[in-house]
Amino acid sequence: MPAIKPKKLLKILKRKGFYIDHQVGSHIVLLSKIDLTKRVTLPMHNKDLKPGTLASVLKQAGLERKDIFKN
Repeated sequence: MPAIKPKKLLKILKRKGFYIDHQVGSHIVLLSKIDLTKRVTLPMHNKDLKPGTLASVLKQAGLERKDIFKN
């Protein structure tokens, strides 16, 4: 999976219908405007997200890799 920074993923998630609910420390909690049962926790730092963390965030959001990375 290609590397992506949390800030860029946050922009993508906002375009996909998520909004920031609250922040706890360095983690932002987003909720879906469409499906209120979807909750995503995104760690915010300046490093690229690790592949496992990215996969977990995408799973929480109900998205797939192809939804984020358009080839």
